[in-house]
Amino acid sequence: MKTRPTARDRIMEAAEVVFAEKGYHDTAMDEIVRRTDMSKGGLYFHFPSKERLFFAVMDHLGNRLAERINASIAQESDAIARLEIALTTVLESLGKRRRLAKLLLVQGYSMGNAFEKKRIETYSRFASLIKDNLDLAVEEGSIPPIDTEIVSHLWVGAVNEVLIRWLYTGKPAPVKEALPVLKKILLRGVGVEAKVSIGG
Repeated sequence: MKTRPTARDRIMEAAEVVFAEKGYHDTAMDEIVRRTDMSKGGLYFHFPSKERLFFAVMDHLGNRLAERINASIAQESDAIARLEIALTTVLESLGKRRRLAKLLLVQGYSMGNAFEKKRIETYSRFASLIKDNLDLAVEEGSIPPIDTEIVSHLWVGAVNEVLIRWLYTGKPAPVKEALPVLKKILLRGVGVEAKVSIGG
């Protein structure tokens, strides 16, 4: 039996849509209230400010994406294969969910430093996942020793730039065009031999 959404769930769902459509600055709490069929007091009971609500939505979306990545790599023991699968999962997930991508990557810039701090926190979670698997690849001997901390942030930055360009211009297509190139460049950059499958 499907669990009935809680009031908090309904608020988050409505907020995700409105924030993605309008961005942080142009979103009015009144519009989120209208979409939830709740009172304004009910919304503020759960989220005392628009900023708190926006960050809760970012956390929720980031958690969902992290869970999807972890589920996709759970059955794979090879570190390089795990990195390939994680990269594919991110590009597929965000490529299919433009709204989610906009929220995580661009819609909060009008908030200034508060958004930048939250964005760094969110990106660091994904960089940590990459670093763990790069460390495992070094231990396995799949790649030579390298500063995995720096490399993990380079990977996140590369994916971020490709996705932001796609959000604003429609190109490159995340999975069809960007993924094969990112796999090739990022994996070769850490010393993965050509015999490893790094194609599309």
